[in-house]
Amino acid sequence: MTVEDEVRAVSAAFDAALVGNDAEAVGRFMTDDWVYVGPFGATPRKDILGWIASGHLVHDTMRVVGAERLARVGDAVVLTARKASSGSWAGTPYTADEWISEVYVRVDGSWQCAFSQKTDASG
Repeated sequence: MTVEDEVRAVSAAFDAALVGNDAEAVGRFMTDDWVYVGPFGATPRKDILGWIASGHLVHDTMRVVGAERLARVGDAVVLTARKASSGSWAGTPYTADEWISEVYVRVDGSWQCAFSQKTDASG
């Protein structure tokens, strides 16, 4: 299996953990200093995991739309894909169509996500 295939599989498992809404499982896919950047700026790992654990943030579906692009840069892999998802935020349902870029690094022999950035693709 190539490095790119390994990261593609880890990304799919990360998505499955998000849809499972298990904060502990989601956290295993993130580095300790992971950060998410979206339309309101940077959000640290502890906030995202706290929202999932409390049920404030719920993911119902997440799927890749089209092909993923992976680029190996030294010891990191950058994955870019268009993803469609649904869930709820504070009890209010949402759907999203987004471009996501994730940076994966190898930590103790396993690939983990160190950075995620999302941009609205519906506009």
